[in-house]
Amino acid sequence: MISSLRGIVSYVGLNSAVVDVNGFGMLVQATPQTLATLHIGREAELSTTMIVREDSMTLYAFEDASQREVFETLISVSGVGPRLGLAALSVHSPEILRIAAAEGDTKTFSKVPGIGPKLASRMVLELAGKLVPLGEASAPAAQAWEDQVLEALKGLGWTEKDAGAALDNTAAEHPEAAAAGDVANMLRLTLRSLGQDGARSGSARRTAAGAR
Repeated sequence: MISSLRGIVSYVGLNSAVVDVNGFGMLVQATPQTLATLHIGREAELSTTMIVREDSMTLYAFEDASQREVFETLISVSGVGPRLGLAALSVHSPEILRIAAAEGDTKTFSKVPGIGPKLASRMVLELAGKLVPLGEASAPAAQAWEDQVLEALKGLGWTEKDAGAALDNTAAEHPEAAAAGDVANMLRLTLRSLGQDGARSGSARRTAAGAR
């Protein structure tokens, strides 16, 4: 079991990153929030858990052991796999998930893409007593999704100015998504916007060159 790793970040993508540990490139799956803390060329230290199946070995990374604990507890529920576990941590902070489990709050779990009412009910039933709130007063006021998306975009190579402008446009075009504060969804929408803007800019340059 690989419970943690420390090394130089060599790649950061939308859903994964590669950390160079003594010459070995360790591919990890992570939430947008965790990926936003990683920067290519810088050292990173992550808590990890490995999921071993017949045809694969996948390493999942987290900012700290508390996040990893919540993830491992979530995927202990019947019908909840690693994908849904990461999705839950992408939408809610670990403390909010702890509170939801303790209070039997199915609505909080139902806000996670892929978790319907039946599965949410099963989750609060099976998680009862397993996830206990830590009393972190700052947890509900965790880093705003805007900052997390902005950091992720900067980590992917965009300047703060371009990333900020694209994020503002995305929020204006998709107010409901912005209100929901789903980091992963807003990151996808903003990247799509950046791709379209890049395509339009390239087309404009080609048109101008043709006119000359």
